[in-house]
Amino acid sequence: MFKKILIANRGEIAIRIIRACNEMGIKTVAVYSKADKNSLHVKFADEAICIGEGPAVESYLNIPRIIAAGEITNADAIHPGYGFLAENAKFSKICKENGFTFIGPDAKIIDLMGDKVNARNAAKDAGVPIIPGSNTLSSVEEFLEIAEQIGYPVMLKAVAGGGGKGMRVINNSNEAEKGFNIIQNEAGMAFNNSEIYVEKFVENGRHIEVQILSDKFGNHLHLGERECSIQRSNQKLIEESPSLFVDHNLRDELTSKSLQLAEKVNYVGAGTIEYLVDDDKNFYFIEMNTRIQVEHTVTEMVCMIDLVKEQIRTYAGIELSMKQEDITMSGHAIECRINAEDPFNDFIPSPKKIDSLNFAGGIGVRIDSFIYAGYQIPTNYDSMLGKLIVHSSSREKALIRMKRSLQETFIEGPKTTLPLLEMIFENKDFNNGNFDINFLGKFLKNIKEKDNESS
Repeated sequence: MFKKILIANRGEIAIRIIRACNEMGIKTVAVYSKADKNSLHVKFADEAICIGEGPAVESYLNIPRIIAAGEITNADAIHPGYGFLAENAKFSKICKENGFTFIGPDAKIIDLMGDKVNARNAAKDAGVPIIPGSNTLSSVEEFLEIAEQIGYPVMLKAVAGGGGKGMRVINNSNEAEKGFNIIQNEAGMAFNNSEIYVEKFVENGRHIEVQILSDKFGNHLHLGERECSIQRSNQKLIEESPSLFVDHNLRDELTSKSLQLAEKVNYVGAGTIEYLVDDDKNFYFIEMNTRIQVEHTVTEMVCMIDLVKEQIRTYAGIELSMKQEDITMSGHAIECRINAEDPFNDFIPSPKKIDSLNFAGGIGVRIDSFIYAGYQIPTNYDSMLGKLIVHSSSREKALIRMKRSLQETFIEGPKTTLPLLEMIFENKDFNNGNFDINFLGKFLKNIKEKDNESS
């Protein structure tokens, strides 16, 4: 087992990894930017190294500085968390070349599954259904030709995309050239790779994902599915497990196909395979995330398995201690992401000082966060402040627990998504499970229309 792990990340995921390491008897090293000098992950780690200025390119994305921090502190492994360098094949390779175990897949797997076109082809080879679409597009003309074949609406996507960035729905040929150029530019700026491809857009789909866990001995397990359809701009806001929409037959299909893909690519560690499911319960592969997910918490709550610990063990070369038949899913869990944003003003970030706060508590309530009263939210990073997670014996009881927990939670200073979350949990369609990936857009539109009528 590792003696010391450097965490190449920040915020709540850094603290999440520190907690797992503490319970495993592993020392931790935090890296931080000057903007994060007062962050809790710096205080909670055994050691902390400043690696640069606030902008991520000068700190959390600066590979030489992270490697240097690992060498200075004699770390023997590096955990990338999610985001930043978590799915960077170059970083995985450099860690290995410098004698560190990268707690994530090797560069080959990241290149295969991180490239969305390669991942589509790998899924197809493994017998997993894929959405009709293209390989990397070379021109607007090629895009128009393929879009006509598969039929509008279609979605343009960045080959190296992720986190809801580099995606755009194109409804007809009149939008093609403008949309092509916009997504190509966005992809180049966000991912340093301007390659894009096109897929048929499933208009009323559900976003369902399957959690897998694999070791270096060829063992592959699934831990059920997560419902992730409540999202804005392709970024998730609420996640739950299990999905009310997924029946027994669909669950068997989704999980068996996910295991087929994991076996096909010889995957190791914790990973997530994401699908779009239509009204008729036909499902299509979207992508594979070769890292721990933000929403891993709901799977942990229903399975009572610490995914971060298991992830660390697999990369330490330890065989999974459980079989598929040992995994049981109990009750229902829901996660709400709390962001420092104005949800009623196009989700404009609100990086202000936190004057005071209170998090909910009680049986079945979990908080994963890094903020405290007096904390100044940096302007350089993602706006997520933390996650509120609840678990109970049924979805109905979990909904009640989440409503109560949202009412108990307040963060004064910045604007946050808390008021919007409370409104969603009062919505009849959401509570009955009548929603898809378009739910939040329609919900916000109705709020604006009511506000306009009242004014």
